Amino acid sequence: MATIQDKTKALVSSKLKVAESEITEDKSLFNDLGADSLDFVELSMLLEREFNVKFTEADTANVKTVGDLYQLMEKYTK
Repeated sequence: MATIQDKTKALVSSKLKVAESEITEDKSLFNDLGADSLDFVELSMLLEREFNVKFTEADTANVKTVGDLYQLMEKYTK
């Protein structure tokens, strides 16, 4: 069974058109993986839909790295 991190990584890979092997916790969504603010909003919406959650603006404002995104997903899916 795929973990939350696996599913999140797959969505990041698909949205940003980056190989899953390049996506590690320390990578910046913006500087390393090439996301812009619109990509991030769309990715957030995909994650909300996939996991049936709703993020707050304050939570997403603190997401800079893939690891931050994993932590956010863990918080909302527990």
